[in-house]
Amino acid sequence: MPPWAYYLQLADGVIITDVNHRIVDVNTKYEEMTGYSRDFMVGLRANFLSSRLTPQKTYDSMKLALSGRTGWSGVFINRKRNQDLWHTNITITPVTHMNELFYIGIVRNLDQIPQGSYLSETRKMKLQNEILKVLAISCEIRDPQIEEHLQQVQLGTEKLLRAHNQRMKLYLTEEAIHHIVNASIMHDIGKSGIPEGILYKPGKLNYYERHIMETHPLIGLEIINKISQELEDDILEEELKTARHIIHYHHEKWDGTGYPAKLKETEIPFEARVVSIVDVYDALTSRRAYKDAWSKDKAVQFLREQKEISFDPELVDSFLQIV
Repeated sequence: MPPWAYYLQLADGVIITDVNHRIVDVNTKYEEMTGYSRDFMVGLRANFLSSRLTPQKTYDSMKLALSGRTGWSGVFINRKRNQDLWHTNITITPVTHMNELFYIGIVRNLDQIPQGSYLSETRKMKLQNEILKVLAISCEIRDPQIEEHLQQVQLGTEKLLRAHNQRMKLYLTEEAIHHIVNASIMHDIGKSGIPEGILYKPGKLNYYERHIMETHPLIGLEIINKISQELEDDILEEELKTARHIIHYHHEKWDGTGYPAKLKETEIPFEARVVSIVDVYDALTSRRAYKDAWSKDKAVQFLREQKEISFDPELVDSFLQIV
């Protein structure tokens, strides 16, 4: 009995290769998955199923791990015998028997996940970002400069989050940072419901115009809730949850004089406090049809003056480290 015989009894697909990555055995499940017989596969290199769609960095990561005699897990996009694409997760473990090295690969078919075809995390993040970008730009299409502003807010939000995370030792996860950065692009979608005469008015708004302008977080909240109700997929679930906080509260102020909820200090959601600083800085330093751009020094001085008035003082200190 070969030393790997017990592995072949697993319910998952199993592929055994030698030190040169040539197949020495597979189980029945792996035959079913690929459409090839064991007799056909034994002796072939394990990559004979390659579709050329798997990113090169996946192979590089695998080779690095296996060359160090450590286990590795990753996702491959291969082709079955019938030429259908086949998304699999494989965990490879080096095993030594009688001074001879073998690799035990445990294979799971990701195309049979109950929710549908497998979507890699990298692809999922890209889709999330692009969908939210399209939604945000669509809502604010009247402003030809809006795309640049939205991208600057996203970029600034990521820089501020990383700087603040490091300075304050918050231990924010990459996933948490990703959700906030993605959602930040949606911050002003409610302005799509504000009349152009008010939105682009040069000079100061009167009392009634200001009141109308201050409804845009609530309009944005209605829009995001509608989008959420229409989407049946959960691909944007966390981003939309975070976007609600940003849209609703990014005009709140640290001292409680903001709008629409008059929240103060840490009552204001963290992600809204972050975006408010980045949004104001970019707005101040950008030229618009109704205003000239401020200098960087003038904008920085404004942020300093507004610590503990408009903005979270700790976040302002972190932001001043990156501008």
